[in-house]
Amino acid sequence: FFTVSAQTSPNGDNWDVVYRSEHLDSDLNPVWKEARINVDALCRGDREKPIRIGVYDYSKKGKFLSMGEFETSVAGLLETKSFQLEKGKIEVTGATVEGGNGLAGSVAKMQIADPSVGPNRPPTFVDYLSGGCELNLTVAIDFTGSNGDPRRPGTLHHVDPNSLNGYESAIASIVPILANYDSDKKFPVYGFGAKLGGQVRHCFQVGRDPEAFGVAGVMDAYNSVFKIPMALSGPTVFTEVIKTAAARATKAQEAAMQSGKQAYSVLLILTDGAVSDVQATKRAIAAVSEEPLSIVIVGVGHANFSSMQYLDDSTLGRDIVQFVPFAAHAQNRASLSAATLDEIPKQLVQFFQQQGIQPMSKIQIEEEEIILQPYLEEEEIDLTLDLGNDDEIVMGGGGYYDNGYKK
Repeated sequence: FFTVSAQTSPNGDNWDVVYRSEHLDSDLNPVWKEARINVDALCRGDREKPIRIGVYDYSKKGKFLSMGEFETSVAGLLETKSFQLEKGKIEVTGATVEGGNGLAGSVAKMQIADPSVGPNRPPTFVDYLSGGCELNLTVAIDFTGSNGDPRRPGTLHHVDPNSLNGYESAIASIVPILANYDSDKKFPVYGFGAKLGGQVRHCFQVGRDPEAFGVAGVMDAYNSVFKIPMALSGPTVFTEVIKTAAARATKAQEAAMQSGKQAYSVLLILTDGAVSDVQATKRAIAAVSEEPLSIVIVGVGHANFSSMQYLDDSTLGRDIVQFVPFAAHAQNRASLSAATLDEIPKQLVQFFQQQGIQPMSKIQIEEEEIILQPYLEEEEIDLTLDLGNDDEIVMGGGGYYDNGYKK
């Protein structure tokens, strides 16, 4: 498959995928369907603004192999018949892509067009966003005992002031990808699997405020958990956070419709491994599959994620789940973006089309209205843990690691 990305920072460090083609299985000479991409979403109408096109070898396991990429512009696509890459072996002649490692393909009749021009066609993800559809992100974090004792280096919740742990890395890398589509940058953050007040909680508020602002706010909320009386426990249960996120999504869409708008929600679940009851989780997903919600499950660490892939592959009702093994994409931002956003555009369009809801008229967004909240590692975050004796770990208010529960 191929992706087309828009530049989202003046220095060229940040790119967001605005279009992804369908993937063609077991085909070394793929020919893709015509691609139509909104100019405003791609370059805000500036035909000279850089865009990036990348080609990937698809894998159902979620590890996409980059076959090469090149930068051009809308003007370049319209006027230039060939492009030369600085690295890799892919050559582009007109609308044809030929690449190393046996990949050769063409982007058939690739067009960069305003949706108001040309023949009638089904609405796209970009059409809904251009019409003002609001995307709302909710984050859920796994605090079960299977993550290991946070006092021990190498465990997924271990806090080191000099480096990010597994969950911090996932938050810093993945939340910005989804946050770019959230209009107000305010995200509810929930935890599950921790013991609070002697009782295991499968959905509790993380952080002091009901919503965290920006990626740094999510990071602060995450770190605040280790400063309250709590214990990492179990079992691993997704059902309550799924129900909570679905209820929020439904309420947000109903409120949006009452004010003449549209809303869709994404639940990001960060977890270290298998859920305790896969079938119960599958039923919970099926129960909310008709709600305006997509679920992205990110596997943190190197555990066996076969049950997560099973949830992705199993479909009861509308397909709303995407599984992303973080370690497989952590070193490649483009691959991570492609994997995270793999199914959300299709799922959003499918929901609104099933409800008979068409995109609203395109709205104009001024440059100053756009808020980007990338997480900067150099920002100062208090990660101090007060370590007690060998039998308990004191997390601010006296929390501890509970290894009494075994999966």
